[in-house]
Amino acid sequence: MLRAKLQWSKAVIMLALLLLLPYAAQAAAASETPAPLRPVQVFDVTAGKVIKTIPNSNEYQQYAKTWLGSVSKLAPQLQPADKCGYVFRIPLAAPTPVKAGAENITTSDVFLFYCPDKPTLLLVFDENRKPFLLEFKGDIKPFLKLVGV
Repeated sequence: MLRAKLQWSKAVIMLALLLLLPYAAQAAAASETPAPLRPVQVFDVTAGKVIKTIPNSNEYQQYAKTWLGSVSKLAPQLQPADKCGYVFRIPLAAPTPVKAGAENITTSDVFLFYCPDKPTLLLVFDENRKPFLLEFKGDIKPFLKLVGV
């Protein structure tokens, strides 16, 4: 009797595994496909709204990573002072480490503050959503041309 119950249990388990196997394969395939990148956004500070949404691409990812790699220090001001220009949000494909002086930050988004005739700044948030305003050395003209601003 016990042997019959064990064989019955094994048969039920095998049947369940056979029925679930195609779903497990689909789930594995879905997890291997990277999620689409969130779009790049252009915020016009004077208008107070997002004026452009652009599909994110490897080119935008490279610009953001180059800027993060050229961070020179934390910006002395606590927030951007001017109410002019644009703020560009570039969501990153993967969390990216940034070194700013003694600070080591990992961020998932880069915000570029552009105001003509003022130093361009980056704003990043760490994994705890703590903001860091950063100075960097980078040419943003090709990026501005690509975005069309």
